[in-house]
Amino acid sequence: MTEFFINFPCFSIILALLASAVSTLLGKSAARRLTIIVCALIFCASLCTLYHVVCAGESVTYMMGHFPAPFGNEIRFGIFECIMAATFSLVMVLCVIGGAGSVIERIGGFRQNLYYIMADLALASLLALTYTNDIFTGYVFVEICTVAACGLLAARNSGKSISAAMRYMIFSLIGSGLLVLGIIFLYGITGHLLFPQLKESVASLWASGQYRIPLTAALCLLTIGPAIKSGLFPFHLWMPDTYSTALPGSAGILSGIISKGYIVFMMKLVFQVFGTEIFFESGISLIFLVFGICAMIFGSVGAIRAKSISRMNAYSSAAQIGYIYMGMGISAEIGMLAAALHIICHAVTKSAVFLSSGELIRVSGGKSDFFSLQGAGHRAKLAGVVFTVGAMSMVGIPLTMGFITKIYFARAGITADGMTLAVLLALAVSTVLNVVYFLKTMIRIYTPQKVGSQEHIVTGAPKGKMLAFSGLVLTVLNICLGLHCEPLVQLLRRGIEMI
Repeated sequence: MTEFFINFPCFSIILALLASAVSTLLGKSAARRLTIIVCALIFCASLCTLYHVVCAGESVTYMMGHFPAPFGNEIRFGIFECIMAATFSLVMVLCVIGGAGSVIERIGGFRQNLYYIMADLALASLLALTYTNDIFTGYVFVEICTVAACGLLAARNSGKSISAAMRYMIFSLIGSGLLVLGIIFLYGITGHLLFPQLKESVASLWASGQYRIPLTAALCLLTIGPAIKSGLFPFHLWMPDTYSTALPGSAGILSGIISKGYIVFMMKLVFQVFGTEIFFESGISLIFLVFGICAMIFGSVGAIRAKSISRMNAYSSAAQIGYIYMGMGISAEIGMLAAALHIICHAVTKSAVFLSSGELIRVSGGKSDFFSLQGAGHRAKLAGVVFTVGAMSMVGIPLTMGFITKIYFARAGITADGMTLAVLLALAVSTVLNVVYFLKTMIRIYTPQKVGSQEHIVTGAPKGKMLAFSGLVLTVLNICLGLHCEPLVQLLRRGIEMI
């Protein structure tokens, strides 16, 4: 039975890739159903693999094709990787289900097949980035993930969506270029691509004092590249236009999991290639801490100044990315734990926020400005509830998972040598700013609309059955994790120790 379970991560990647190929031959509805089934199966497989590694108490290295390096490839999975894979697949299937209505309404013809092909490729890439034990394979799937993200944006085939996809592509290619340069530097110094051999060589060279500058340069490139792709300040400028023009499901996928896939891959590089001692000794951690704090503040200020709910959500995503990088910059123990918790929290919460915002916009005549959204919470009651719970989680209200992550960020801040005051002050200021823009939005959507004040409001029952299912699942999951988060915290703590 053990030999059977260890095949699941490999089979999950292959299954997602096969689904993308088969979807080219299917009709629109069949392609959607196939994507949903495949994502659900991968989620179940991830949970089974998680159960296996928890019981085994150690990570597993799986040799692809049973050929050793340099002829073969490897994947490696422990508790951390399985939790992230389960999170990515669950959020993907819920975003596909919840966003199906907008895909049917706004994407015509064969482009619906293209949309689900890109969703399958995105999931395959995220799984590969999570499980890979080879740095070049990671780079290949980083590029596939970038192409898939652009496809999810451009499938709508409007001028704004294509422009947003091009802007996203430009920033992503900058990050990819830096990433591949880092890989070239590291390969030139060590001659290895697999993580274990790389870590052994890097540790030996660092201890001997050889190639300190090239190794530091490689570390900078390998961390800054994914940081640009995930939207860390000041490289977040693509977010407002990208997320505001994307379909609700696409925005949930892009913000909730694709940006996190790059961060998870970078965390694996930090732990499994360089080691946390070199990461913190090099000073890169301080850069993450400073720019993470800047992202928290400037992203929140941008959200306050935004004139529409879509752009507000986009700037909010930039601020939440800052929390993750701040945690990574504090410490290798509780800081990384807080960052990993927030990856899951943001994936669950922000996908719900984007899906519910899409329904609020739909019942407001397709307009996202705050004036048009007045009373939207009454026209789409369930969407209003889902958005409200998501907003509460992003603020850090008790009973939600966002409250748990902010508690752990505060604990990490207390341990930050010389930066305790800055971290705690940033948390306090950012939380106040979060309250300002989310409270402003909730007041607007629940303010009764004046009779006859707007003629463009959609009348009739909203087509929100698929959204209702996804929104309810994400909301219940958010609250359950907020009430009973200790098992997840303990698993993540063990998982980080196993990386």
